[in-house]
Amino acid sequence: MTLAEMRRDAVACFAAAMDAVEPGRLVDTQLFREGGTVCLGTPEAGVVARHAGPVVVVGAGKAARKMAEASARVAGRALCGGIVIVPHGSELSSIGAVTVAAGGHPVPDAAGEAATRRLQEVVGGADGSTLVVVVLGGGASALMVAPAAGIDLRDKQEITRRLLFAGADIEALNTVRKHCSQVKGGGLLRAAGRAGGVWTLLLSDVVGDDPAIIGSGPTVADPTTFATAARVLARFLAPADVPPTVREHLERGRRGLVVETVKPGDPVLARTRTVRIGGNRDAVRAAAREAERRGYRTTVLPEALRGDAAEAGRAVVARLAAASGDRPRAIVAGGETTVRVAPEGRGGRCQQLALAAAVALAGVPAVLLAAGTDGVDGPTDAAGACIDGETTARARARDFTPDAALSRTDSHPLLDATGDLVRTGPTGTNVADLVVALRAAC
Repeated sequence: MTLAEMRRDAVACFAAAMDAVEPGRLVDTQLFREGGTVCLGTPEAGVVARHAGPVVVVGAGKAARKMAEASARVAGRALCGGIVIVPHGSELSSIGAVTVAAGGHPVPDAAGEAATRRLQEVVGGADGSTLVVVVLGGGASALMVAPAAGIDLRDKQEITRRLLFAGADIEALNTVRKHCSQVKGGGLLRAAGRAGGVWTLLLSDVVGDDPAIIGSGPTVADPTTFATAARVLARFLAPADVPPTVREHLERGRRGLVVETVKPGDPVLARTRTVRIGGNRDAVRAAAREAERRGYRTTVLPEALRGDAAEAGRAVVARLAAASGDRPRAIVAGGETTVRVAPEGRGGRCQQLALAAAVALAGVPAVLLAAGTDGVDGPTDAAGACIDGETTARARARDFTPDAALSRTDSHPLLDATGDLVRTGPTGTNVADLVVALRAAC
């Protein structure tokens, strides 16, 4: 089996994973029409909730457009309005009565703030006969931005940038976001207080699929507190790096002078239903099935990839080496690692993971693909990279030093020069990252 054949197989596994998490198809598995009612659930497993009146569709995220399109089809003539917020550069044509607006990601911007105000108006105007369908996917935390009283957009932008640069994971970042927002941490559910019901469809981009973390939980209970958010800031940032308004807001909240996020048992939760329609494990399983179909003895890592990207890349390679045998082998994993990119570095977590794997696989008949399912890896034009046992040799032939690029977190130029970048463009979905490692029989 040649490296070229394994590279084609790795790309095919990624394509199978992407097909499995197509947002519209996933919505159709949980939202359907039966007679004159819109139903949540499945005909086979049972209906969780029904609604026979008007429907509005709101939400945010990289998959929000496709999720809204499917929701609007099911609502049919009952659809009476809505708005979803997607990243800049996305298709913005309306979906029937649903407006599509753009906002900044991963750092929020004024366009996202204005769109969120309109979204708040839509849910606030829903009466007791109206169902609010909320569609949320990866990216929603940045796109749906409504700073808490006393905090302005510049403060939110600054604290987001600083936490991202400090390497904060999504759970830590969203804990702070929830306590500096009007809509996160159940705030959107409170805004829809007059609606007949709120149904939330989640396409998970977080490890563990916790609804309180996905999109910063705008329609669910939040187990974290202002004190938790303050501890996150103390862990990642020096006091001088926290905008004064943010620091003061969290302190007032800790002292009970600002209303907490929605907590378990709050009566407002009685009107809502939340369903996870898909996530990273669905993509992983689909990639593994494709690898098996192509003749690889396949192992799915039971633990999600987390922590430092380079360390994760080396760990996957170690598992691949341990799995050698008389059949081609595959290791499939998913998750979301982190990388603290140096000021002069260019790349993202998937490219950093792939470069670390390339160094470890030098001279080995193996391939590793690491890519973001959203088609975006850091501030680059690539989704990730597909490296092989000859990547480092190609890099040195082009005057790159792989170990030096890895230490500088400058993976993108090297992987571009070696022809190993995976470029898909924005995919319209987001369920975190996928890693497929393949090795020839030995």
